[in-house]
Amino acid sequence: MYVLGIETSCDETGIAIYDAHHGLLSHHIYSQITTHAPFGGVVPELASRDHIRKIAPMIEEILRNSHLTMKDINGIAYTKGPGLVGALLVGAMLGRTLGFALNIPTIGVHHLEGHLFSPFLEVNPPPFPFLALLISGGHTELVVVNALGNYSVIGDTIDDAVGEAFDKVGKLLGLGYPGGAPLASLAEFGQSTRFHFPRPMVDRPGLDFSFSGLKTFALNTAEKYGLEEQTKADIARAFQDAVVETLMIKCRRALKQTKLQHLVVAGGVGANCALRTTLATMTEKLKVLLHYPRHEFCTDNGAMIAYVGCQRLLAGQQDNLEVEVYPRWPLSQVTIVNK
Repeated sequence: MYVLGIETSCDETGIAIYDAHHGLLSHHIYSQITTHAPFGGVVPELASRDHIRKIAPMIEEILRNSHLTMKDINGIAYTKGPGLVGALLVGAMLGRTLGFALNIPTIGVHHLEGHLFSPFLEVNPPPFPFLALLISGGHTELVVVNALGNYSVIGDTIDDAVGEAFDKVGKLLGLGYPGGAPLASLAEFGQSTRFHFPRPMVDRPGLDFSFSGLKTFALNTAEKYGLEEQTKADIARAFQDAVVETLMIKCRRALKQTKLQHLVVAGGVGANCALRTTLATMTEKLKVLLHYPRHEFCTDNGAMIAYVGCQRLLAGQQDNLEVEVYPRWPLSQVTIVNK
């Protein structure tokens, strides 16, 4: 079965073809960073227009790279939510239209479910059940993954997601948008002992997160000490250290609580090198195996949508002719797959 995956939840257009027997055949991601950078954030209308311009040529490119035509495609998966409603509609309408025209099944995929299963695009995916740390611009969650569609969210953020906090502090430091990667690079030059930021919510029981206070702490520190270059690097280092240690503490607590032996880290912030180093040390001590998707699959991508769509289509699921997208869609509402 050849499945075309379409990801248009926010500001990246992701297209891929996944083969049920041979795995990922081809994929491509187009980022809209240069479009939105002048505005300091994603402009929904511009995001939708960019998806419209890019999506058809990208599908043609992926088909050529896979030595296939649309007539060879057996199913289509698209992101149904969560995300920007206009952007979601671009992928959903095209996916459903192609499916109707070709008389092949289509299915809408939960964006976060795609991230949870992005390590399954690799050679040695984790066995069920496993613990997942889902960290991106819009989400920070600890999820127990029992099977495809069977999830239990045991930790969530009560305010800013970790990626959002990185971007906001990066903007505060004058690093532009998105600020997460530049902040991580700047932190390498920071002094680890000059500033100490709080580790939010680690002194109380539970697995929930809060990062808005760290953003405020960074702002107050900048106002007190200024934004001279070394000070900016020191603030970046202190902020990143606080985020990384907080995530590590909550992961360690969750692993001990669930007694699971595999930890998946997915989402854009999962590419952070300091976080990877810290989690590797922690999991080694606990004798837990750590799993990541490759860097290109940490961000939004069509490959993860194609993979999940393929598994659901093989299980006999498919959407009807009605086109539905969900800007907000809790993981708890995702349907369980019964094979």
